[in-house]
Amino acid sequence: MKRFYTFIFVIFCYLLLASCNKDIIQRTSLYPTLAPSNIDLNADTWKPILATNPAAFTVAAPDAVTSPAYIADINEIKAYQSHLTSAQKTIIEYWCVGSVLRWNEILRTLVAKHNLPPYQNTDGTYPFPSSTNPFAYPLFPFSNPPYAARAYAYVSAAQYDALVTAYHFKNLYNRTAPYNFDSGVQALIPKSALPSYPSEDAVVAGASVEMLKLLFPGDIDFIEQKATEEMQYRIMAGANTRGELVAGQLLGTQVADLFTARARTDRAGKAIGTPAQWVALQTNATSRGDVYWKSLESPARPPMLPLFGKVLPFLFDTLTVVALRPGPPNLAGSAAFNTDLAEVLSYSKNITRDQQAQVEFWADGVGTYTPPGHWNAIAADEFAKQNYSEVRWARNLALLNMAEMDAAICCWDTKYFYFNERPSQANPEVKSATGVPNFPAYTSGHSNFSGAASAILTYLLPDRGTKFTDLANQASMSRIYGGLHYRIDCEVGLVTGNKVGQYAIKRAQTDGAGN
Repeated sequence: MKRFYTFIFVIFCYLLLASCNKDIIQRTSLYPTLAPSNIDLNADTWKPILATNPAAFTVAAPDAVTSPAYIADINEIKAYQSHLTSAQKTIIEYWCVGSVLRWNEILRTLVAKHNLPPYQNTDGTYPFPSSTNPFAYPLFPFSNPPYAARAYAYVSAAQYDALVTAYHFKNLYNRTAPYNFDSGVQALIPKSALPSYPSEDAVVAGASVEMLKLLFPGDIDFIEQKATEEMQYRIMAGANTRGELVAGQLLGTQVADLFTARARTDRAGKAIGTPAQWVALQTNATSRGDVYWKSLESPARPPMLPLFGKVLPFLFDTLTVVALRPGPPNLAGSAAFNTDLAEVLSYSKNITRDQQAQVEFWADGVGTYTPPGHWNAIAADEFAKQNYSEVRWARNLALLNMAEMDAAICCWDTKYFYFNERPSQANPEVKSATGVPNFPAYTSGHSNFSGAASAILTYLLPDRGTKFTDLANQASMSRIYGGLHYRIDCEVGLVTGNKVGQYAIKRAQTDGAGN
C-alpha cells in the first residue's frame, strides 16, 4: 500500500511540474527579440562581485580576419544560413530573446523539477539527498526555497561577473561581428555594434553551465545540450564565429570557478544540522517560555535546513545577519498571540474567493520554482520591456537574487532562533488553504523574499510606482489568508526583507552601472 501512495505522490508531483513548466514557457514565449537600447560598452568599468581582476583570466587574442581559421568560421556561418531547417529557425526564435533571460528560465525549470520533498523510508525516517550520489533516491537536490534562493544568486552573480570580464576583452580586441564584417553573412537577429570577441552569449553559457552542473548534477546532459543549442544559434544568426564562442565559453568557465569555490565553502552543505541540534532548538524555545515548533507531517519530518542562517551572505557579513534579526514573536498564550491566532482562524473559516485566489497565486509550493523564482518571473516580465543589454540583465538579476539569498539567510536565522509554532499547531481548527511548510512560523519566508525583491525592483524600475510594494503586500497577506502565518510573521518579515533589499540598493548605487 505504501508503494502505491508513493507512486501516486510522484505522479502528482510530475503533473504539477509539467504544469509549472508550461507556465514558464507561456510567460516567456512572447518576449521580444533582444535589441538593447544601450549596449553598455563601458560595462568593463562596472564593479564585479568576485572577479575583480581581469588579468587573472586567460583569453587568447583572436585569429586575424585574414587567417584561414577565421575564413573557415565565416564559411561555416554561410553554410548554415544557406539551408536553415524549420527546427533551426525555431532555435533562433527561442534564444534571440536573450541569453541571460533564457538561462534564468532554464534555472527556474530545474528548481521546479527538483522541488520535491523526499518520501519517508519504511522505518518512518526521512532520507536526505546527497550531492555525491545525485541519482540515488532522493534525487539531489531538494530545491526548497532556501536552496533555490542560493541557486538563483550564484548563477546570476556568476553570469554578471563573466559578462563584466568579457567586456574587458571585447574592448581590448574590438572585433566586429560577422554580420558587420562580411556582407555575405545575414543578420538573422538585430545587429549590434558591440565587439563580438569573446561572445557574450557564450560567456553567459559557460558560466551558467558550470554553476548548474554544481547545483543540479543529475541534469548535466540537459544543461550541456542547452549550451550547445545556444552556440549553434549564434552561428546560424550570423552573430558569432565559432572561435568567438569557444573563447567566450572558456572565459565563462574560468569566472564560474570563483563562484563554485565559494559555494563549496559557504556552509550550505551543513545546513541540515544534526538531531542533537534539532533538540537544542526545542530547548531554546522552551527556555523563552514559548511553545516550540513541531512537524505536522506523519511521520514527523526533520526541520528544513535549520542551519541555513549560518550560510555566507553576498551583500553583507554574518554579523549583519545577527544584527538584522528582529525581536521575538508574541509568546504562545499571550494576549497579542491570541489576537493574531484568532485572526488566522477567522480567515481559515471565512476565506473569500479573492483571498483564496491570492493564496493560490502566491502558494509557490511543491513542484514550483519557489517564492524567489516567482519574483524572478515577475522581474523578467518587467525587464523585457526595458530593452536591456545582456550585461544589464545580468547585473539586475544578480542584485535581485543576491537580495533573495540573503533574505533567505536572515529569515532562516530568525525562524530557527525563535523556533515557534505555526497557527495550525497552536489551534488544529486552523486549516491551511495550501500545504503547511516544514519549518517554524516567525518570520514569514514569503514576506522576507517579497520585501527584499520589492525594494530592489522599485529602485531599478522607479517608474513602476508602488507596483512591486503592492505585490509584496499581497504575497505577505496571502500567508495569513492561507492559515500559515500570524500577522506579526508577515509584517516583521516584510520589514526585514526590505532592510536586506536596501543593501542591494547600496551596491547598485556604487557599482558604476547607473540605474
